[in-house]
Amino acid sequence: MKKQSHSGSTNSLIIRWIVYLATLLTFGSLLYILFFIFIKGIPNISLELFEWNFNSSNQSLVPSLINTIIVVGLTLLFATPIGVFTGVYLVEYADRTSKVTQAISMATDTLQAVPSIVYGLFGMLFFRNTLGLGYSVLAGVLTVTIMVLPLIIRSTEEAMISVDRSLREASYGLGAGKIRTIFQVVLPVAMPGIVSGVILASGRVIGETAALIFTLGTAPNMATGLLQTGRTMAVHMYVLTNEGRNVDKAFATAVVLVLFVIVVNALANWISDKILETGAK
Repeated sequence: MKKQSHSGSTNSLIIRWIVYLATLLTFGSLLYILFFIFIKGIPNISLELFEWNFNSSNQSLVPSLINTIIVVGLTLLFATPIGVFTGVYLVEYADRTSKVTQAISMATDTLQAVPSIVYGLFGMLFFRNTLGLGYSVLAGVLTVTIMVLPLIIRSTEEAMISVDRSLREASYGLGAGKIRTIFQVVLPVAMPGIVSGVILASGRVIGETAALIFTLGTAPNMATGLLQTGRTMAVHMYVLTNEGRNVDKAFATAVVLVLFVIVVNALANWISDKILETGAK
């Protein structure tokens, strides 16, 4: 018994140190990347980067920043309701043993693993060429909407499954119907998980290049309509780096992009907390 106890404590200690090492490696890698970007980018930030119009002398990031906000906003506007309601259907209404539900789940997992370049080629052939949208915001938004849908669906599904079944039963016991139980009991509790999925989806859109190069385009101008072309910040960074003459401006843009992602995440978490506080009241 003593040998088994000693062996168990040794294994527990080893697993604990492996967990600590993995955590340290993860955060260490993140800090190194951020440190490298800030060291390379902050000295190259100047007022020229924030001029309203892009030209060959200033390499302004403002048009691409506004394009990024437009693309992310429209993508979430399209993808979030579809993804959340699909997740609600799979958890609350669908028969988990039916072949249709299994096919939907398999399709969701498969689409989540498809490389973004494949989405870009699909968007180019279908939205840009077949539907005649050309290089446009709408073509780019529709392409990345399909790309992030599986992420939102799966996050919603997992968040709703994690809600304790007793909450549903208590709501039914008080006379609430299924719809009311879903929207007033289940969804508020599952909201942090759903918001996390939306945040991940927005982060993927912000950092996407391949799918948007083939659909949105690489023009440095600010898109003023859904059928206008442009470029997001990630594509802007790619073009600057690929040209090889403005790599310093690409690092400066990367700093702004990282700060933009941090602000988006903080805003999303704040909205989630407010929703939870409203639901608790």
